[in-house]
Amino acid sequence: MKRGQKTGAEQVVLKLRQIEVQTAQGKSLAIACREAEISEQSYYRWRKEYGGLQIDQARRMKDLERENARLRRLVADLSLEKQVLADVAAGPEGQRQQNL
Repeated sequence: MKRGQKTGAEQVVLKLRQIEVQTAQGKSLAIACREAEISEQSYYRWRKEYGGLQIDQARRMKDLERENARLRRLVADLSLEKQVLADVAAGPEGQRQQNL
């Protein structure tokens, strides 16, 4: 795998399984990672995030993460709009009170 290339959740789970099989057969982790074309650091990071998940579960987790990020942005935008409207509704009186 090339450096900086994004890997899908399904591919990550498949690579983790491939490495688990190879290490169970007696290969060292370094060799198994090299054959899977990933670094050991990526292996440990992926194992921490995706360890024990099935392919469909990993896909669902990524979809939920994307949806969560979208909803967070939406809430932030709405909160900002609410604050702007509150500032406009306060009008010049609110500005006078701030100057005092």
